[in-house]
Amino acid sequence: MVRDRDVGRLAALRRRLPLWLALGAAVALAVGIVGDLPRVLQSLAAFDWALLPAILGLTLVNYLVRFFKWQLYLRLIGARGIATGESFLLFFSGLAMTITPGKVGEWLKSYLLRERHGVPIAASAPIILAERLSDGVAMLFLALGGLLAYGYGRELLLLIAFGAAALVVATQVRVAQQLGLRIAARLPVIGPRVEQLRLFLESTRKLFALVPLTIAVGMGIVSWGAECIAFYFVLIGLGVGASPELMLQAAFVLATATIVGSLSMLPGGLAVAEGSIAGMLLLLNITESTAVAAAATLLIRIGTLWFGTAVGVVALGLLGRRAPELARC
Repeated sequence: MVRDRDVGRLAALRRRLPLWLALGAAVALAVGIVGDLPRVLQSLAAFDWALLPAILGLTLVNYLVRFFKWQLYLRLIGARGIATGESFLLFFSGLAMTITPGKVGEWLKSYLLRERHGVPIAASAPIILAERLSDGVAMLFLALGGLLAYGYGRELLLLIAFGAAALVVATQVRVAQQLGLRIAARLPVIGPRVEQLRLFLESTRKLFALVPLTIAVGMGIVSWGAECIAFYFVLIGLGVGASPELMLQAAFVLATATIVGSLSMLPGGLAVAEGSIAGMLLLLNITESTAVAAAATLLIRIGTLWFGTAVGVVALGLLGRRAPELARC
C-alpha cells in the first residue's frame, strides 16, 4: 500500500512537469518584459556567444562534483554494490525534478534506490537533506565576500547559518535522539513506524557528522563556485568589464539569489531567484541598465537551471530503459 502511494505521488509530480515548464517560460517572458523586451533582445544579440560552451561546461562541473558527493553519501549509508553507470543515471535523473516545488521530486532517487537496490527510503532520504544542507552552507561561504563588502542580506544569511549549525548539532546528540524515539514509540501514528524513524536518524547522524559534512561543504564550494564563474562569464559576455571585484559580485549575487530561491520553496525558485538576481545586479550597479540585468538573469538561468533540467530529462529517459519501475510512475 505504501509503495502504491509512493508511485501515485511520483506520477503526479511527473504529470505536473509541463506545468512547471510553462511557469518557467512565463517567468522568463516576464523578466524580458520588465527589462524592456526589445532592449533585452538587443542585449542578448550582442552577447559573446563564444562563451556559451564555457558557461555550460562550468555548469556540468557543478553537476559532476555533486555526483561524486552523491557517491560519498551512498557509501556512508552502506548502499554499496551499485554500478557507477546506474548511480550516475540515478543522480542525474533527479535534476529533472529540480523544478518541482521545494525540489520534492528529487525523492525519486530514494524511491528508485529502494525499488532497484533494496535501500530503504528511511536510509536514503537523509541524503537529499544532506545535499541541501551542504550546498546551502557552501553558498553561504561563496556569498561571504560580498556580504562583508556590501552588507546586504546579512541578517537573513546569519539566520540561515545559525539554523544550519543548530540542525547539525541536533543530529549528533544521540541521547536526545534516543529520548525522542522512546516518546515517538508511544504515539499512535508514529509508533508503528518508529524503526523507520530510527533508521532515518541513524543515516542523518552519519551524513551530518563533522568530517563528512566538512568534505561535502568543500565539494559544494567547488561545485557551486563553478556556477559563480559561469555567471562571471555571462556578465563579461554582456560587456561588463572583467575584474576581481566582478568575480566577487557574481558569486555574491548568484549564491544569495540561489539561497533565497530555495527558501521560497517554489519550483526551481522561479520568479524569486530571477527577481533577486536582476535586483541585486541593479542594486550593486553591476550592470548599466535594466535590460542588461534582465538579459544576464535569463542567460544564467538558462545555462544552469534549465540546462540542468534538460540533462535530467535525458538521464531519466535513459534510466527508464533499464528501470521498469519508472513506467509505473
